[in-house]
Amino acid sequence: MASPPTKQGKRTTAAQVDPKLLEILVCPLTKQTLTYDAERQELISPAARLAYPIREGIPIMLPEEARKLTEDSS
Repeated sequence: MASPPTKQGKRTTAAQVDPKLLEILVCPLTKQTLTYDAERQELISPAARLAYPIREGIPIMLPEEARKLTEDSS
């Protein structure tokens, strides 16, 4: 199910994240750059070993909401 049209009349899906937003976001704990995992809809902080979720196109940059990364997940 697509979201309602934006002001420009285009529809967006939950999977879309503004590329410019991804360029400026950093890990709130380490202040280092993040890696975008489109398949899992997460922003990965290798330094903090956390994966921040993206819900409905909005990155949730709260450490308490992040998933802890293990050796075999990234």
